[in-house]
This record gives sequence, structure tokens and C-alpha cells, in this order.
Amino acid sequence: MNQFTCPSLRPKLVFLIAVFLLCIISSLIPKSSAKETVHYFKWSVDYMFWSPDCVERVVMGIDGRFPGPTIRARAGDTIHVDLTNKLSTEGVVIHWHGIRQFGTPWADGTASISQCAINPGETFTYRFKVEKAGTHFYHGHYGMQRSAGLYGLIVVDVAEGEKEPFHYDGEFDLLLSDWWHLTSVEMEVGLSSNPFRWVGEPQSLLVNGRGQFGCSLAPSFENSSTTLCKFRGDEECAPQTFGVLPNKTYRLRLASTTSLASLNLAIGNHKMVVVEADGTHVQPFAVDDLDIYSGESYSVLITTDQDPKKNYWISIGVRGREPQTPPSLTILNYQPTPASKLPTIAPPLTPLWNNYTHSKSFSKKILAAMGSPKPPKSYNRRITLLNTQNKIDGFTKWAINNISLMLPPTPYLGSIKFGLRKGFDQTSPPENFPSFYDVMRPPPNPNSTFGNGVYIFGLNSTVDVILQNANALKENVSEIHPWHLHGHNFWVLAYGDGRFSEEDERTFNLENPPLRNTAVVFPFGWTALRFMADNPGVWAFHCHIEPHLHMGMGVVFAEGVEHVKGIPTNALTCGLTGKKLMKKKKVD
Repeated sequence: MNQFTCPSLRPKLVFLIAVFLLCIISSLIPKSSAKETVHYFKWSVDYMFWSPDCVERVVMGIDGRFPGPTIRARAGDTIHVDLTNKLSTEGVVIHWHGIRQFGTPWADGTASISQCAINPGETFTYRFKVEKAGTHFYHGHYGMQRSAGLYGLIVVDVAEGEKEPFHYDGEFDLLLSDWWHLTSVEMEVGLSSNPFRWVGEPQSLLVNGRGQFGCSLAPSFENSSTTLCKFRGDEECAPQTFGVLPNKTYRLRLASTTSLASLNLAIGNHKMVVVEADGTHVQPFAVDDLDIYSGESYSVLITTDQDPKKNYWISIGVRGREPQTPPSLTILNYQPTPASKLPTIAPPLTPLWNNYTHSKSFSKKILAAMGSPKPPKSYNRRITLLNTQNKIDGFTKWAINNISLMLPPTPYLGSIKFGLRKGFDQTSPPENFPSFYDVMRPPPNPNSTFGNGVYIFGLNSTVDVILQNANALKENVSEIHPWHLHGHNFWVLAYGDGRFSEEDERTFNLENPPLRNTAVVFPFGWTALRFMADNPGVWAFHCHIEPHLHMGMGVVFAEGVEHVKGIPTNALTCGLTGKKLMKKKKVD
């Protein structure tokens, strides 16, 4: 055949070539050219008077609000927050808990690690992408500012056109926290004093910033002389009730930003089906009550299939510490029943504070949803982190492998990026602890030392972390520690009792372990984690109990810092990086 015998070939060929070229051109257009949804916020942080539990106290708020505003976005959206520090005498930062900060490690909001603290009167811009749907929150990450009230919720819905793998008719957010009548400054000074002054147990527990001290919603069911709370409804401490319709399914998003307390949540006469943990879907399972540790988040589904003429208690109590704080109560209100109609049955009882069998049973039920990514079968590097309570020059501290973290004045991100070897201790921190150490007894030598070295991992390497708990300074005392990793999620491979050994690897779940950012290590036990060091930057890994972190219970990880580009100058204008960057707008 030739062009004379097939006259229709040329236009078809031209059409095919044109389509092919269009495909090539469209593939070359960067994805960022698609319309980007940006959520803009201008916030000011300041102290104010507030009564979270009916007792007025100085509270750290955002734009005159406590808790701070809820951020709501869709997966793939960009968050832009211009944060102005109106505190007159102290710096501030905000950590976006659960957001991985791919490509924006300076926006992680960790003073001395990812950025300099924002000085009084200054404004810093946090701009980052929320990659994945889930329930998260934000909080202060400088000194004890979380205890002061600097926190709020982040809800990331699925991307436009996508659906969750479960159905629900409505949803509610419950941000859980604990509350003291001491100021955060008093608490901080006490922890740093000799003799040591512990912060004590919280005076109250808050739900969405509201709790009750000195009165109760259910005094008739308590063995005390507490009186019934009476509210007009407009008080700052009046409980927020949750209105539902009968025979519907509701999603409850739960997040714990407590400074100390581990909590348990239950709803009278209602089972909860757990469907999300730390922003990741899990295999659904039903429970009567749920343990939630500081730094964790969950979504649960409830079905409103009870007597619609009644209301039901939502009860939150303390776990893991002998409770001296009364449970927090609010109402699941079956509409049109008035919310003021109190339930006629007693609130659900919180399991015994030291019933760790109950706690471990719940944690071990959390498994990755079908189709979730599996962990690598092996690791490139393993570090074992021994959690101990120690003394340094008579001051009480927490230490990891006998080193208590003291953050440097120059952010690690800048020190490593510029090769400033004097910015932090260049000695590699210990990757294990002595074989003769008995984790079941107090340390024979309680003395420790300060340090600020960094665990530096190869980019895209697989890292195992064994969190090893131990006896504290006092005999037969070992505490719960929820550990949170910035910039990553990790697989929780196993929990165990006693001292970890290589034989315990046989218990590792490599098929469907949950992918999380916070994991608990139980008293006198260990927890095994595995993660991919795939996010260039410098990242905190620490106990999420704020007094413990303040006393040195944390480490610092870094990977691929040489690949980090575009660091804003004002993220690093302190310490050794300050003068170096004064004339630059961005770090190359």
C-alpha cells in the first residue's frame, strides 16, 4: 500500500501523533499546577483569664479562645498559619502532631530541633501539606506550654471524591486533656528544683476544654459529699453535650493532648467500634471502653440503638496512675429528649488504674486494616532505648541509655545542614544498655549525665527501635510512657514483659501490625517498633508525658538533611545559625 491507495491514512496518523504529543505534554506538566486548596489562618498566642473547670486561671489561648480553633481540611490540602507571639516574656512554637511534614521539616514546630522559638512580638509562618486523612491535633512544644492550654484539633477529611471505608451519619470531636490549678511556670520550676517538686495529679479532666472542679454532674452515684453542678449553659466550664438521633451511626473522633494522664473512655450502654488509630485505618473491633494515652488519637463508631427517651453518660477516667482526679462526665443526648435530663443509671466505671492486663488486651487488638502496607521483613539498624529515672547533681531527671536530653540553643536542622559541629554533641548516643542492667530493680548507680547527641540514619533505611521500660528510683515503681515520633509513622511489632531479648523477635507481627505515630511502653515491659527513615530532616522522638520530656526523656533522630531545601531564614535566626543567615531569605 502507498499514500495513493489509502487516502484516509494520513489524517488518522496525524490524529494519533497529536494525541500522543498531548499525552507527553500533559505528563510533563508538574502536579503543582493543579489548583491547590490552601487554608489560611492568622493566629495570635497570648495569656488570658479563663475558667476551664469553673476555677479561673491564667490560660494560654489562641485569638482569645481555649482550646485553640479546630483546623479542618481535606487530604492533599495546604495549611498556612501566620503565628504571632503576643506572650510578653517567652517564646512559642506549635507542633502539628501527626502531620509528617514531607518537604517542610522546619514546620514541625519543635524548638531547638526544627526551628528557633518565635520571640515575643514576632510572627512565623507554618505552611505545610496534610497528606493523609485522619484525626490529629496541634500543641505547644516549648517548655510546658501544652500544660498551659496551647492546643487544638486537626481533622483531615478524605480527598474530594473519595469515601471512608465505613459509613456514618454524623460525627463529633472530643479533645481530651488534663488540667492543673498551678500555672505551667510553677510546674516547670518545681520539676527543675532541688528538692524536687512534682506537679501532682491534675485537678480535673477536660473534654473540649471543659471540666468541673468542686461539683459533679452525678453526685448521687459518688461516695463523696460533692454537690450537683448547676449551669446556666453559657459558662466556660459548662459541659458540651452531644446531640444524636435514634438509630443512627456516629463517628467520634478522639484525641488526647494530656500532659500526664492516661485515660479511659466509655459510653453508658453503648459499644464502640474502633476504626482509626493515629490517622490510619485499622481492622474494626468492638469494645465497651477504650484506653487512650497522651499523644494518641482514635475514631470510633457508635450506634444509637438505646431507649430514645433517655440520655447516656460519656465518662473519662484516669488509667496507669492511682487516680486522685475525678472522672470527667458529659452527656450523649438522644434528641428530642432535653440535654438537661441526666441519665438515671450510674456512669460507666473506669477499669482499675493498674489493671494492665485490660490495657494490654486493648492495645493488642489494634491491627492494620486489610490492604495496608506491611513492614519490611528485616531492618538495617536497631537501637534499644532504656527508660530510667535518674539523678544529676541531686536533681531528678529521666534518661535514655543513661543520657538525659538537654536541647541545644542552635536548632539541629541548621547545625546539621551547615555542618556546625559545635552546635551539638558530635558523639553518637548509646544504641543499647549494659547486659548486666536489671530492669526489674532500681538503678544501682542512679547518677546520669546530660547530652544532646543525634542518632543519624541512612536515608530510606529501615530502623528498629526497642523501647525498654525499667524500675524507677523507687522500688517496685515503673510508669507508663507513651512515645511519639515526629515526621514518621512506625509499625508496632510487639509488646512484651521484662527485658527484651532476641528470642522475642519470634513474637513480632510482620503481617498486619498497626501503623502509628505514638505507642505506649507498659511498666516493666518493652515495645518493638519499625519505621522507614524516609523523611529528610531532624525529628524528635520522646515520651509524650510533658513533665517527663521536660526532665530529659527524649532523643533526636536525623536523616537526609543534605536533601532539605528552602528553609525559611527566620526558622534558624538563633544560636550559631543566626549570624550566618541574617542576609539570606532562604537556605539553599
